[in-house]
Amino acid sequence: MMDKQSGRASRVGDVVLDMKNISLAFGGVKALTDISFDVREHEIRAIIGPNGAGKSSMLNVVNGVYTPQQGNIVFDGKTFSRMSPRRAAEMGIARTFQNLALFKGMSVLDNIMSGRNLRMKCGLLSQALRLGPAEREETRHREFVENIIDFLEIQAWRKTPVGRLPYGLQKRVDLGRALAMEPRMLLLDEPMAGMNIEEKQDMSRYILDVNDEFGTTIVLIEHDMGVVMDISDRVVVLDYGRKIGDGTPDAVRANPDVIRAYLGVDAQANATAAQA
Repeated sequence: MMDKQSGRASRVGDVVLDMKNISLAFGGVKALTDISFDVREHEIRAIIGPNGAGKSSMLNVVNGVYTPQQGNIVFDGKTFSRMSPRRAAEMGIARTFQNLALFKGMSVLDNIMSGRNLRMKCGLLSQALRLGPAEREETRHREFVENIIDFLEIQAWRKTPVGRLPYGLQKRVDLGRALAMEPRMLLLDEPMAGMNIEEKQDMSRYILDVNDEFGTTIVLIEHDMGVVMDISDRVVVLDYGRKIGDGTPDAVRANPDVIRAYLGVDAQANATAAQA
């Protein structure tokens, strides 16, 4: 599979996540209906669709927040009828959320440090008393977090309470906290929502760098179609909880069902006129 930007295709590997026939309902409301798609190692896989299409619900199934009534999740060759958030984290799946859930009164450094919890081996008492092994462990984790801060270019705000930062920088801190888990797969739920053009360009660059330099597999929900088409390897399209498209950005953009549901009738007419 050839990435249209830089030839990342040579790095895309085998299927690491396979969602098989996932159905999810809340009472009589069907959020997802018989949806199947896969994610390959090292790729950027986008999930798009109108509001209410089931995109965030699908991410919540992947990382165990929701339990589907039907279907299976296959991650790294292991099959699960349900995933728990802790198991997902332990298997290397990290998540950012559409609505920020940062600790607003804590510094940037401490917020990102909270993403290291699963990596800490020393007990709470040892950490509280700062005993030798605990102190050395904390030093190692802080060095790792400082590298993330450098990577995301937020050194100037490392000691600043997150609540005082502009929204775009808070989104960057949220990404940093997820990266602190050293994830194999990163789930990003609208990481560019509410950003201006410059902030979106910066976030796109960080996402590409995470994918290229760290080799992290990324599953991305995003409404900005320009961003999706520019950085994604493959796109799956949902509408009213059903899958209506799946393929490369170019193939999805030309799909009549996707044009009708997501891009609108006018876009479909323009696409037809352009083909003529």
